[in-house]
Amino acid sequence: MSRVAKKPISLPSGVEVKLNNQHLVVKGSKGTLEREIHFLVMITLTENILNFSPKEEGVNADAMAGTARALVNSMVIGVSQGFEKKLLLVGVGYKAEVKGKILNLNLGFSHPVLYTIPDGVTVETPSQTEVLVKGVDKELVGQVAADIRKYRPPEPYKGKGVRYSDEVIDLKEGKKK
Repeated sequence: MSRVAKKPISLPSGVEVKLNNQHLVVKGSKGTLEREIHFLVMITLTENILNFSPKEEGVNADAMAGTARALVNSMVIGVSQGFEKKLLLVGVGYKAEVKGKILNLNLGFSHPVLYTIPDGVTVETPSQTEVLVKGVDKELVGQVAADIRKYRPPEPYKGKGVRYSDEVIDLKEGKKK
């Protein structure tokens, strides 16, 4: 059995789990998340502890049990604490602002970049060069942050562009005379 699947998930107070066949619903103070669990995975809920195990022998079943455990753990953390990604805009004149459900980015192009914020995610701009992406779904928060970064990834010579706050850019040395 997978090492990840062997670890049980203990539910924090305020988190409610409903299991109907392979359909899992997790409710918490921050919101509700739903997911279909793979048919090779068996979930048992006893006294606020979730256990995962493969339904049959085989490498695929073991792998899916570990994957399901990791996904459900992210759901539990999301509905209780939430997830957040911070992006930094590095460059002269680069700035961001939120207007309703649209993120307006000035990234050195001849036109502003307008990004429509999907449901389930909130985007804040504490300063003109910072963008905070928050939400309960880890996958969605990461995807929105990656979509914003994709407009102008950091370039390797000056480091200009949109980067994650914890991202390290190895700068290349320029031409020598």
